[in-house]
Amino acid sequence: MSRSVVLLSGGLDSAVSLAYGLKTSEVELCLTFDYGQRSAAQEKRAAAALAQYYNLKHRIIELPFLQEITTSSLIDLNRALPEPEAASLDNFSTASLNAAAVWVPNRNGVFINIAAAYAEARQCELVITGFNREEAVTFPDNSLEFVAAASNALSFSTLNKVKVISYTQQLDKIEIINLGIRLGVPFEYIWSCYKGTEKMCGKCESCLRFKRAAEHVGLDTKSLFL
Repeated sequence: MSRSVVLLSGGLDSAVSLAYGLKTSEVELCLTFDYGQRSAAQEKRAAAALAQYYNLKHRIIELPFLQEITTSSLIDLNRALPEPEAASLDNFSTASLNAAAVWVPNRNGVFINIAAAYAEARQCELVITGFNREEAVTFPDNSLEFVAAASNALSFSTLNKVKVISYTQQLDKIEIINLGIRLGVPFEYIWSCYKGTEKMCGKCESCLRFKRAAEHVGLDTKSLFL
């Protein structure tokens, strides 16, 4: 069985990818990044709870330089976070504008390369990530092409040729939740919100996508939102 390092933000996609990864690999370590994002404390708490639930090693890595170089509304409290209408989630123009507003320079590229360094050092073959088909439309660093390119680059930069894989990448949010249900994912631990509120805000794009999918499959998540 392959050995893996998991990028665990505490969100829906990463939690389900982790649960699937436990079926296909020996998970050596879960990594969570604090780059000054509004939801850093909640993401770290959610990821730690998931790692504890699965009895896995967990490490938090701080990346203050990302906070210093970005104007993303995920980080800059002076910039408003987009709160789109649910009906506009699949509108490419609107979604593209929202994606640009929350974009953090090379974030997933940085995360993957750090995780790959840990993977190589611990003799792990895989870096497991949580991407999805919906957001890949406007976030190129969620795409199949990005994962293939990252794996190709790592075949040169790691001696054991670490590969990147996401078990949710070709699924939409409805399919991801259904997969999570089959895998017994503890949804009560998940944090899929851009904000740092006591509970998930229910208004940002990440919340809206999660809520829409949960309502579609009949998953009760009301207690998770404000």
